[in-house]
Amino acid sequence: MTHFPSKRLPRPGVGVGRTLAAVVGLVAALVVGAVGETQAAATNSASAAPRWTDRPHGFASLAGGTSGGAGGKVVTVSDQASLVKYAAAEEPYVIRVAGSIAVAPFGADVVVASDKTIIGVGDSGEIVHGELHLNPGTGNVIIRNLTIRDSYVEGDWDGKTTDFDAIQMDTVDHVWIDHNRFTHMGDGLLDIRKDSQYITVSNNQFANHNKAFGIGWTSNVLTQITIDHNWFTGTKQRNPSADNCAYAHLYNNYVSAQVADGDPVWTYGNWSRGKTKMVIENSYFDGVQHPYQADATAELVQRGSILKNVSGRQDTWGTAFEPRDFYAYRLDPAAAVPALVKRFSGPQRRIGDAVTLHVPADYPTVQAAVDAVPDGNTGPVTIAVAPGTYRAKVFIPATKPNILLQGTGRDRSDIVIVYDTPAAYGGSTGSATVRIAANDVTARNLTFSNDFDEAAVELNGEQALAMKTTGDRIVFDNTAFLGNQDTLMTDSPKLDVISRVYVRDSYIEGDVDFIYGRATTVIERSVIRALSRGSATNNGYITAASTWTGNPYGFLITRSKVVSDAPADSFHLGRPWHPGGEPNAVAQVLFRDTELPAAVKASPWTDMSGFSWRDARFAEYRTYGPGAQVTVDRPQLSASDASSFTVADYLRGTDGWAPYARR
Repeated sequence: MTHFPSKRLPRPGVGVGRTLAAVVGLVAALVVGAVGETQAAATNSASAAPRWTDRPHGFASLAGGTSGGAGGKVVTVSDQASLVKYAAAEEPYVIRVAGSIAVAPFGADVVVASDKTIIGVGDSGEIVHGELHLNPGTGNVIIRNLTIRDSYVEGDWDGKTTDFDAIQMDTVDHVWIDHNRFTHMGDGLLDIRKDSQYITVSNNQFANHNKAFGIGWTSNVLTQITIDHNWFTGTKQRNPSADNCAYAHLYNNYVSAQVADGDPVWTYGNWSRGKTKMVIENSYFDGVQHPYQADATAELVQRGSILKNVSGRQDTWGTAFEPRDFYAYRLDPAAAVPALVKRFSGPQRRIGDAVTLHVPADYPTVQAAVDAVPDGNTGPVTIAVAPGTYRAKVFIPATKPNILLQGTGRDRSDIVIVYDTPAAYGGSTGSATVRIAANDVTARNLTFSNDFDEAAVELNGEQALAMKTTGDRIVFDNTAFLGNQDTLMTDSPKLDVISRVYVRDSYIEGDVDFIYGRATTVIERSVIRALSRGSATNNGYITAASTWTGNPYGFLITRSKVVSDAPADSFHLGRPWHPGGEPNAVAQVLFRDTELPAAVKASPWTDMSGFSWRDARFAEYRTYGPGAQVTVDRPQLSASDASSFTVADYLRGTDGWAPYARR
């Protein structure tokens, strides 16, 4: 775009945090809710924690923690060959299992190497007739949101002829097994064996089976394991059996509908065997023989559990250990366990629908996380960005749709993505701190900045974009865009292709053409700050639209507020941009139900590069404030026409897109 030669006067403290306190006050009511998954009310305030997170808790969170495939690429598999390839690879992977994968030959192992996350897509990811197998020495594995089922050999109820477990691991460390459903396998459902350490098993369903869940099988006393919020139903034994565990913490588990075959010994609930130290808290046993028992050499502490229709052993002796000496945890009341576990155990769509990549905990930069998203990505991927200033450019290519950039701070100013390139060094596009070419991208609770200091140097190209988009269905929610000339460009791949952008509850600042481009763009419930460049007569232009003449909808700025410290009657609402003299780029801009400051000119539209503003499609509707007037130089939309220029009209397109209807 044409460079505007005058410069904004420098102000003390200009930089990333340059939003004035007064402006912060204006938008305080627009802040979005807290980041994170739905959190049920904590019943133990000293140990409150989210109901679900994508981070392990309990023993798997200790001694360096368990991150699975974090830091590696995300892949989606729907066949055995791909699953086997990525699960056994040396490098880290987040492996999304889409649909049902039937393993052949019947009962075969799928070997899982270190540094892997295997997660079902939605709630329908399945592994059928096969076992996930972790060999000795494997570490740092997460298995979530899968159903593993049906390698049972008819007539072999005790699993004596096969060893077809759902998951088996020997001498491994740092494993999290979470929100899976295990049923009808050939031997055990879950076997954690031979001195495996730092294990958490949470929110799983163990169903329709004999030997549900065994731990141990050595004389060493090394294993540390947390077992919580699991549902054992239609099982007989090992619910679980813990042999020679250093620490076994079982809480909020539900054991129900136990197989009743008259076996006086090998039908039981929890068993503390060998030299195990076991603590059971607030679990619920319904219709269980021997709900909890301990060898004479073991220790078992039980507190707070509910027993209904039970019989047999209820052993407690020794002091075992205090779990809170190792980690914090939330403890639900035992009476709530059946309902909670029935609802929240097993695969959950909201867990499997999206993958979360953490910056910088798992990926050092935002770009590294973007690069981990597979080309042609069809499932939502969240890039969760921790508070901090990230001085680097970011590019989301057209091949990587369905991304959510989510700032995880309390305020959007806590997370700033910033760079300082002007157009003189790479052109207008090359100056952009962030470029989004993909469709279906949302950014939330972030600040995007180009802090190039145009007052410090003399260049022919001082445009400096904080953000450029060319993708369709882009949402900016509770974001800030900081810059001077050309701060925010919403564009499309070419003139007659319509891309749509929705900006809400946000803040945009600049001076010359700082909201511009040809995309259909709605800015709603936001603050737009027109920066003074020190002129008494002309400090700049808020918009410079280049809408295709075949598109009735360009820019809609609605239910927002324009603020400025520029002198009265010194700022334009906009001018028509015809890139390269393109006659079919005919700007369309509507300011609707928006407050305007005294800085706005009485004649707020102006010509550009020989094109008259009167040939563009500029209008106001019910603007108000000291800068709002009705004059011959200020076209006003009629009430009848206004009914066709709503947020819905701008964004609907041919696919009914309605991002304003959801958060």
